[in-house]
Formats: sequence, structure tokens, C-alpha cells
Amino acid sequence: MRFYSNYKIDLNEEYPCPCRRKGRLLPIILTEAMGCDRCQQIFVVTDTGKEIEQLSSVYPYKRRWRWNGKSWVSQGMWGVETSLPLLVWVTLVLLIISIPLVIRFTGGTTLFFAMMIGLILILFSFSFWLNYRR
Repeated sequence: MRFYSNYKIDLNEEYPCPCRRKGRLLPIILTEAMGCDRCQQIFVVTDTGKEIEQLSSVYPYKRRWRWNGKSWVSQGMWGVETSLPLLVWVTLVLLIISIPLVIRFTGGTTLFFAMMIGLILILFSFSFWLNYRR
């Protein structure tokens, strides 16, 4: 897991465009926004001042980036570093809790119910991953 320094974004400085084009982010006068001189995208600095959000976007979720001092790092819904480990831990905890319960409360069909619980948890994890991936 990587930890990034908390750099505040200065609206008076120029930054490279996070859209992977060779543009520069320039401050827009009288606003707290920055615009790219190459791709014409507008980015707004968040309330904390440490991230930017793409203002006009065709994506259903707002795209965010954090400045690490050298380049932009894309941020997911909870951040890039936390979504996959959270998914793995939730799945493991649910498996550890559900399998002993199935074994305790079922009679001769324990294997069938254990496989069904495992399949449901795998489907839950897969749908979670599909919803919150980039």
C-alpha cells in the first residue's frame, strides 16, 4: 500500500493535465477552477484543496486526481489503495462467519449449502468489484 504526501493544490501554479495529454492546467481567473490548454477540460479544486475533480464529464462518477508532487494520481470512490483490500476483507469475513453457521444449522446437506454460500459471496464480491472499479 502506497501513501502519498498531502500536497495542497496552488491555484497560481501550472500543473500538467491529468488526462494524459500533453497539456497544462492553467488557473481560470476569478474562479477556483483550472482549465487545460490542450483538451479544454475544466477541473475544480475540492474543499480540502488536495484533489481536483473533472467538472464536465461523460463518466457517471466524478473523476478525481491527487497531486503527489510529481504527477497526478487517480482516486477511486474510496481511493485507489483501499477498494481492493476492502473487497477482499469483506469477502473473507463473510466466508469465515457463514460457513460455520451453515455447518451447524444444516443436517446431511452441509456441502451443498456451503457451496451455495460460497457462490453467493463470490457473486457479491464480483458485483462489488464491477460497481467500484475505474
